Amino acid sequence: MAATDVRPLLELTHRFADELPELCTPWQGAEVPAPQVVAVDDALAQELGLDPQALSTPEAARVLVGMDAPEGSLPVAQGYAGHQFGGYSPRLGDGRALLLGELHDLDGRELDLHLKGSGRTPFSRGGDGKAVIGPMLREFVISAAMHALGVPTTRSLAVTITGEAVRREEGPQPGAVLARVAVSHLRVGTFQYAASMQDPDLLRRLTDHAIARHHPAAADADVPALALFEAVLDVQAALVARWMTVGFIHGVMNTDNTTISGETIDYGPCAFLDAFDPATVYSSIDHGGRYAFGNQPSIVQWNLARFAEALLPLIDDDQDRAVELATGLLAAFPARFGQQWRAEMRAKLGLAAEDDADGDLFDDLLRTMHEQGADHTNTFRSLSSVVRGDATPLLDQLRDRAALDPWLERYRARLAAEGRQAEVVAEGMDRTNPIYVPRNHLVDEALTAATAGDMGPIGELLDVVTRPFEERPGLDRYALPAPDAFGESFQTFCGT
Repeated sequence: MAATDVRPLLELTHRFADELPELCTPWQGAEVPAPQVVAVDDALAQELGLDPQALSTPEAARVLVGMDAPEGSLPVAQGYAGHQFGGYSPRLGDGRALLLGELHDLDGRELDLHLKGSGRTPFSRGGDGKAVIGPMLREFVISAAMHALGVPTTRSLAVTITGEAVRREEGPQPGAVLARVAVSHLRVGTFQYAASMQDPDLLRRLTDHAIARHHPAAADADVPALALFEAVLDVQAALVARWMTVGFIHGVMNTDNTTISGETIDYGPCAFLDAFDPATVYSSIDHGGRYAFGNQPSIVQWNLARFAEALLPLIDDDQDRAVELATGLLAAFPARFGQQWRAEMRAKLGLAAEDDADGDLFDDLLRTMHEQGADHTNTFRSLSSVVRGDATPLLDQLRDRAALDPWLERYRARLAAEGRQAEVVAEGMDRTNPIYVPRNHLVDEALTAATAGDMGPIGELLDVVTRPFEERPGLDRYALPAPDAFGESFQTFCGT
């Protein structure tokens, strides 16, 4: 591998590779003819102490496709297993990706720098190891939007085109590589992979590594592995509660896409709701609706059960006792998720205090939204107008404008009982309920243009979705749901 010293652009360590060599393979990216950086998240670059302009140079482009490595780095392809749509695959891993190493942001946080689409690896399983510009820009846009919405997420630093055409079913597409930043790339599937090796020392070292990076308080617990499981359960409950309240559908919630950190990872067939419907599925590969919007809480609980299975040898030497302890925590997931979800919903409705009737209030609103075909994002945004005394924007979301009358009476009474100043409440709601999310038809439109060489629509979309709570003139089209004809046929794809 060519070693190009791009310091101070990038200074990387290789902690994962050093501490867990059994879980990775040193590797390098494929040679590509003409790498060129076409998108950089300037704000993220600055948080990392990097010069955004320097990231757009030809030298940086070679690094950001994996051809060159900063001096002292040790790029690796990570190994992991996973349940994919319920079926276990014992060897998945980075089939088209590389962990370049770890870097530190200006606050001293340790973060992974990871490439996606950098070529074949020992984990490729017959794939070409490549990525194309559309899916890579999709992750760039949607991860930026999720960060702006306050949802824990991996983030996209840059997209680099490779100058080659990559074969896909729809025809040759421009090749591209995504540079992704994450708190780490440890997954439930990482633990499944380590457990399958039946090496107690490796599983313990992986657990210690995960605790040190993500949940250090677990190190002081009587049973650190059990405390790690509980910590991951809590962060995943909070994450999926955020997904459910912003209307995000992940689309491929396999165990290899369930992170130990509680970050959203892998923006393949993801999408956002237009009309609220728990059964919504957009992914072209989710034929049975396993990962439908409304199934996401139960699926993450199922994935956490697989995590617990991997940890059992470290929880207790007596397997029956280990199962009992893990199952006790797992059974608490619905209550913990529910607590997080209700807190999110109270914020969306401008309610400060808990109330025993909250569950009914929230469920009745969602049921009516479903029955009325109401737009998810616009309905919640319009609730601040109700607080200000004008229900018209809310009623405009409904087929039957009287359908919410009984609910509105209860909601207004609940607000009045709290006795808070209406404008203060409404302003708080406007900081919680976005006007703009990455609408599926607009993302599709922008990606089609980018694939044809026009990056203008991507730049415009990014500008909108990274300021999601700020109403601005001239952006009305970005707040409108997709035309009916689009929504009836729209599908998302993994991009492989």
